[in-house]
Amino acid sequence: MKIAVSAKGGSLSAQMDERFGRCEYFVIVDSETMRFNAIFNPSSAASGGAGPSAAREIAKHGAEALITGNVGVNAQQALDAAGIKVITGAGGTVKEVVEKFVQQQ
Repeated sequence: MKIAVSAKGGSLSAQMDERFGRCEYFVIVDSETMRFNAIFNPSSAASGGAGPSAAREIAKHGAEALITGNVGVNAQQALDAAGIKVITGAGGTVKEVVEKFVQQQ
């Protein structure tokens, strides 16, 4: 499964970012191999519509789930429309939150 994590950096050791729409990076991790692709979030400095735009970005990269701190209403609607499962309230490094998610499945 491809899992997107909102992150403060572009690696597995980066801290997860509590923000979704305005996080600096998305680290998209293959939960079976732990291979990842870090993408800069083009919505990080947007004046409006960051959440839905960020949802489209991670959907474009094949994310099936999102781990983040918080998601706004508009972003949640866009994520639901894309069929992306949302896990909020997580904390730690990208690697830690993905491993915890996988253990709970």
